[in-house]
Amino acid sequence: MNVRDFYFDLPQELIAQDPLEDRSASRLLVLDKHTGEIEHRHFKDILDYLKKGDCLVINDTKVIPARLFGVKEGTEAKIEILLLKRRENDIWETLVKPGKKAKVGTVISFGEGLLKGTVIDVVEEGNRLIQFSYEGIFEEILDQLGQMPLPPYITHQLQDKNRYQTVYAKNEGSAAAPTAGLHFTKELLKKIQEKGVEIAHVTLHVGLGTFRPVKVDEIEAHHMHSEFYIVEEEEARKVNDAKRNGGRIVCVGTTSCRTVESASTQDGILKAGSGWTEIFIYPGYRFKILDCLITNFHLPESTLIMLVSALAGRDHVLHAYEEAVRERYRFFSFGDAMFLTDQKDRGTVN
Repeated sequence: MNVRDFYFDLPQELIAQDPLEDRSASRLLVLDKHTGEIEHRHFKDILDYLKKGDCLVINDTKVIPARLFGVKEGTEAKIEILLLKRRENDIWETLVKPGKKAKVGTVISFGEGLLKGTVIDVVEEGNRLIQFSYEGIFEEILDQLGQMPLPPYITHQLQDKNRYQTVYAKNEGSAAAPTAGLHFTKELLKKIQEKGVEIAHVTLHVGLGTFRPVKVDEIEAHHMHSEFYIVEEEEARKVNDAKRNGGRIVCVGTTSCRTVESASTQDGILKAGSGWTEIFIYPGYRFKILDCLITNFHLPESTLIMLVSALAGRDHVLHAYEEAVRERYRFFSFGDAMFLTDQKDRGTVN
């Protein structure tokens, strides 16, 4: 399967630069995963498509302010780093710009010495392992000095850091937000629960590997970067009970989807535990847990649009994207949402 099979033309002006004031006021394109039928709604209408007995799976990871700006000691050259994943204690794998100024042994100072980092190794794809030194609590210093690592296609300054967090973000560790969850408000989640929908929390710390471009022609040759996930016993029970009782498993975002699909057995039982996943879902994949998916609109030729195509079929998905472009939907992280469902398993639509 060729990467060009997942290309679509996206006008630059449809890339959302700012979040809406009301999270749940974004638009919602409802796509029947079998027939390709499309409906145009608003996100708060998701309530109409969920029903008692369903289980909504959300990713409660929390984005850390992972972008740091410092200077190279001795030269005062400016260096930007992005924290990717904590290896151990105060050693992090990072992306450094410009990399040529960050050779092994380089010391970088942040916040006039409040935080210092020493490059101790160069690893895969030129990433640097940096050992940090500081006085106090690392997370508090990071909150003081760091900036939210917004994707490169967002050029506007984010006024409120919390708008790049879900309202249920809890476990710190992500380099990017699970953006499908940004549409939910606490009030909407409460209404969903009151309708008899179970909400299960999982954690997957989103790394930049999810967003890296596919650099091979044949997608089967693409290798995903690993990301850390956690599924607690009680949350696995919620999913398994809903599945056993005939409810649908509705994943919020590709990260929740990849977590449950990574942590499940071949016969569709979600197992509690933690670990690293490199799962790459593309057409031909057979889903073991997920029935429906809430997701944003993704980049052309990305692994994310391939995952969506695995659920609803490439032709249906690309047709829906063309419709979204025609209808001037907002795309990517701060954009509008899709719900991939099934005619026969919908809730009561008003």
